[in-house]
Amino acid sequence: MSPAAARRSVAQARRLVVKVGSSSLTRPGGGIDDERVVDLVSALADRAGSGTQVIVVSSGAIATGFPHLGLSRRPRDLATQQASASVGQGLLLARYSLAFAERGLTVGQVLLTADDTMRRSHYRNAQRTLERLLDLGVIPIVNENDTVATDEIRFGDNDRLAALVAHLVRADALVLLSDVEGLFNGPPGDSGIHLVSEVRDMNDLEAIVIGGVGSGVGLGGMTTKVEAARIATAAGIPVVLAQATNVTAALAGEPTGTVFVPAGRRTPTRLLWLGHASTPQGRLTLDAGAVEAVARRRLSLLPAGITRVEGSFTAGDPVDLIDENGHTIARGLVNFDSAELPELLGRSTRDLARERGPAYEREVVHRDDLIVLDRGGQQDE
Repeated sequence: MSPAAARRSVAQARRLVVKVGSSSLTRPGGGIDDERVVDLVSALADRAGSGTQVIVVSSGAIATGFPHLGLSRRPRDLATQQASASVGQGLLLARYSLAFAERGLTVGQVLLTADDTMRRSHYRNAQRTLERLLDLGVIPIVNENDTVATDEIRFGDNDRLAALVAHLVRADALVLLSDVEGLFNGPPGDSGIHLVSEVRDMNDLEAIVIGGVGSGVGLGGMTTKVEAARIATAAGIPVVLAQATNVTAALAGEPTGTVFVPAGRRTPTRLLWLGHASTPQGRLTLDAGAVEAVARRRLSLLPAGITRVEGSFTAGDPVDLIDENGHTIARGLVNFDSAELPELLGRSTRDLARERGPAYEREVVHRDDLIVLDRGGQQDE
């Protein structure tokens, strides 16, 4: 697909995910900026009115809430962030509801954590809810559930959440709105730095210095936006990164901001999460035979191929699979607790089942819950 075709895909998308950052909805010192919300909603309502199903992934709960707690700036500790989100989430949704209602549209709130895109029952429930809302003509307003998220389960930013949601709902395109014009080939404002209008392949990014750029009310910098684009384009979804003030042009497929050309095929959502948004809770060292089976033959990991267990984890947690040289080759959801695994190493599942019962005749990591990574820690296509 060419960059022009990718932009046309955004303009013609029948199902579109739009992510908007805190700085595009709130004032510099926190609190909702009514004018910005109205402008954004106007553009999205126009698009919805043309027949497109729109899903909004919105930051801003913490930035909206903290001034109402008497705080002068965004809190840094998790507990106060959660308290701010608790206050701000209702205020933000109320403002969205009013603005969309003035255009004859209804919104519905959907709060997610990383866990909701990893565990089968959770992501299927989230998928069903989003699909039903869209069928009923409702515009879902999705946000990370900051009021209950912890350091261990947080997405950390809504950019990656938006990419995962785009995959979850099988969106035709993803638009990331920010307070910056797009992706630059270095720090904006420096001599010789210019806007990168198109990214045909993620290898194009190797010569670009990417850092955190933005306001003090949000967490998402340019690094997370590029990572979101990486997730979405790897799943075949075109991405446009643009300034929120240029939302109408971005939605229309006009040459604004940066377009990321899709490549690859769709991957199960939980595997995208594993490869791009999860935090491994431990490491399993594999012998050469297990590396061959997992990385090249795409088979499940059995206890016979594991030589070492590191970390503290429980069944269902993500863990890294490494070779004997310490290189991460894959990541997967483990089926045993870390305390139980050492006694199983080097044993065949048949022997374990005979000695301990049929519950032990299972994989340590099933191939359906495993994603192979390249040497750089990225998903291997």
